[in-house]
Amino acid sequence: MTEEKRRAEDRVTINQEFESFDAFIEEYVTNLSRSGAFIKTRAPLPVGTRVNLRFTVLHEDMETIEGVGEVVRIQNDPPGVGVVFSQLDPGSAALIERLLARRSAR
Repeated sequence: MTEEKRRAEDRVTINQEFESFDAFIEEYVTNLSRSGAFIKTRAPLPVGTRVNLRFTVLHEDMETIEGVGEVVRIQNDPPGVGVVFSQLDPGSAALIERLLARRSAR
């Protein structure tokens, strides 16, 4: 088995769908940046856990943020985890840029 395949099998998959970008931010991700996100959860993963991320949001069309990240902190109030992106596909990185620009324009 290749090293990349073994590492992929060691990752936890987080896959969520949201009716809008606002719902994504309000219900699930309270802090989104170019480098990572804070993900609300009552069942936090341990620090160091590598995760496959897949968030589908309705922006202009149905769009998906996909990548790989790592849990770097656990928080109790609100409960959740801080995840740093270690790999985002170019389309996801561009989508995050557009979403952040949209939020800052408000």
